[in-house]
Amino acid sequence: MQDERNQSGAAPDSPVVVKDLSLGYGREPILQHVNIEVAPGEIVVIAGGSGCGKSTLLKGMIGLLTPLEGRVWLDGVEISQADEKTLNTVRRRIGVAFQGGALYGSMTLAENVDLVLADAVRLDKKTRNTLVRLKLALVDLEGYEEYLPSEISGGMQKRAGLARAMALDPTILFFDEPSAGLDPITSAELDELILKLNKAMGTSMVVVTHELNSIYTIAHRVVMLDKSEKGVIAVGSPTDLRDKSNDPRVTNFFHRKPRN
Repeated sequence: MQDERNQSGAAPDSPVVVKDLSLGYGREPILQHVNIEVAPGEIVVIAGGSGCGKSTLLKGMIGLLTPLEGRVWLDGVEISQADEKTLNTVRRRIGVAFQGGALYGSMTLAENVDLVLADAVRLDKKTRNTLVRLKLALVDLEGYEEYLPSEISGGMQKRAGLARAMALDPTILFFDEPSAGLDPITSAELDELILKLNKAMGTSMVVVTHELNSIYTIAHRVVMLDKSEKGVIAVGSPTDLRDKSNDPRVTNFFHRKPRN
């Protein structure tokens, strides 16, 4: 599929563009008419209550779920109806940190990261080993190259998954519930790491989470979904949505108030 950067109407400097997107796992849509644009270097959080479609939207944005309607561009290339060859090419320009790290348990951390490099680039083993060490050091895992996932903590597993997601120097990083299952201190450390990487590398980031502390810490902008609306009900900075929204669904979420 050709690069539709000029024909699509999407801004060339927008790494992620979602237009009028509807998603579902059958004929009944879970999300309808979603529109999102992520600026270069921006951290956008996809937030909302359980069952609102956050993970479904993430799958649609990275090409794991074919839209019922609408279009998605990543780095200027439309992936909405892309063939597998085009998807594989685009996926080499993005990174995805899945919930739980999604590491191969029988492989060391170094082998997990190297698996991505070996599959995508023509480099000798020595050069790849150097890159692997650099990526692990970037997430504060220097010296843990030969550890198995079962030999390190949950927070370290998340960081190792992030190192693997960054193996090919992606222009866009996607995170699926990065703080899930972590204690508050480890979660805060991961938030700080995300901010450090964003500032140092200028990588655009899309983060799916419902953790308020993380949202307030890392989000430049929040896109809030609602299950009953099957789509977006608010967009803005975390503090603006908390303090200025007139929608009780939004203010209840940001003030941790139970639904009536």
